[in-house]
Amino acid sequence: MAVKKPIFAKERIVLALDFESVEEAEKYVVLLKDYVGYFKVGLQLAISAGMQTVEMIKKHGGKVFFDAKFNDIPNTVAKASAALLKKGVTFFDVNAAGGSKMMMTTAKLCRETAKRMQIQKPTILAVTTLSSLGQKTLSEELGIQSNVEDYGIHFAKIAKECELDGVVASASEAAKIRKEIGENFLIMCPAVRPSWSVVNDQIRAVSPAEAIRAGVDYMIIGRPITSHDNPVAAAKLIINEIEEAVSQCRQQVKEDFLK
Repeated sequence: MAVKKPIFAKERIVLALDFESVEEAEKYVVLLKDYVGYFKVGLQLAISAGMQTVEMIKKHGGKVFFDAKFNDIPNTVAKASAALLKKGVTFFDVNAAGGSKMMMTTAKLCRETAKRMQIQKPTILAVTTLSSLGQKTLSEELGIQSNVEDYGIHFAKIAKECELDGVVASASEAAKIRKEIGENFLIMCPAVRPSWSVVNDQIRAVSPAEAIRAGVDYMIIGRPITSHDNPVAAAKLIINEIEEAVSQCRQQVKEDFLK
């Protein structure tokens, strides 16, 4: 399990490279490598440009979150995940809906592979529920009657039991996950939208400050930065918002302690 360390504001930002070419992605990597902590390579970019995108990010000194949401039989996911170790990714995720055997097998093989290769094991996260998934879809289409937040928290507990390092979960789930699982468990939040940006297709979007207050460690942000007229200025605004929220949270903890 990953032991949590202090996280600087810019390191909390995972920039979504939702593009179709290495060339377009590279423009933002070069421009923003000093203003974000990680670059997210998702299915769109991975399929369009392949693993050369990961190599490009590393060439520029960036860190990679490989967002494939692996979900297949345990052996297939475990071997695909172990193969990522050779590519040098920092984070990657699997779909918690794949079940405990898939997650445990993946975590075990990654530990063994990293030890054999004498490299650091990537941080493995489990996706609880998609940020675009609302209660109506969960209940009426998937036939699951649980509350959407409770459904996500249930998967977070299973991921913890399977010795994964954390989860990708909505901020609305994060506070409960943090309370029930504790501090030594990473939470990455998708669908983070500053108050000055457009929500787009995310149903459960939150601001960076709301994410921090909910106990989120990392936040995935894409279009609010990449579609901005000045991406660097947008990133700086978000860094400032994160720093202010962290400071307020620390002050609140101090005040609560002194009561």
